[in-house]
Amino acid sequence: MNTEEEIIKIKERNKAVEADKAWEVSLTRKLTICIIIYVVVLLYNLLISTKINIYLTSLIPIIGYFFSTLSLPLVRKIWRKKRK
Repeated sequence: MNTEEEIIKIKERNKAVEADKAWEVSLTRKLTICIIIYVVVLLYNLLISTKINIYLTSLIPIIGYFFSTLSLPLVRKIWRKKRK
């Protein structure tokens, strides 16, 4: 394999890695996870027949997850500074 082919393969791999990174921080991914969590918790609450407002209480794990995705970039930034 010659150098030009290797460079092309490396660039293609880098594009795939960049796309994966973009997916990891995308709003679409976060909202999809929120919806899945909501449905699972809602079904669980229906299954155990709680007498509380299951639609509202099913939002609690989603809110926690969503806030954790918002705060992690800040934590990562602090972590990077401390590691240098």
